[in-house]
Amino acid sequence: MAKVTFKELSNNQVVLFPENISDRIPKNHPDRLVDQVVDQLDLSSIFKQYKGGGTSSYHPRMMVKVLFYSYLSNVYSCRKIEKALKENIHFMWISGDSVPDFRTINFFRGHRLKAEIQFLFSEVVRLLQEMDYVSLDIQYVDGTKIESASNKYTFMWRGSVEKNKVKLEQKISAILQEIDSQI
Repeated sequence: MAKVTFKELSNNQVVLFPENISDRIPKNHPDRLVDQVVDQLDLSSIFKQYKGGGTSSYHPRMMVKVLFYSYLSNVYSCRKIEKALKENIHFMWISGDSVPDFRTINFFRGHRLKAEIQFLFSEVVRLLQEMDYVSLDIQYVDGTKIESASNKYTFMWRGSVEKNKVKLEQKISAILQEIDSQI
């Protein structure tokens, strides 16, 4: 019988030089795109809201990156964002290893970002369009009919698709209102 060998456990081992967290993030990961896009946004109106004095604040650009990446990851709760900043390597990278608490995230989102969020989202869409990630030229309505064994006589008509589009837009508005109410 062959001797069984295992890889060494190193969870309690002290490291002289910590590894670069950036090496663990793939080059095509969405958090790199969020980082790149937010770096191009004009945040001067948010910077003007800071008065100075007192303790130092977290950088608004980092806070916007964290919030946008959170929304991209379907994380809306400030407490869950704080937890992700402590546990998720992608959140750690996007925040530069900063860990604002849930109150700070909530205040930033609810007070400093509230008047700017619509503008920033439209700027993000514009930048993504310039970078050829999205196209705003044509909207497609898919009319594909696929027969199913469960109910082979149902398919979507164009009118039904357009009605569902209106419902989808209403649902998006409802989600944004829900996020706003959680703030």
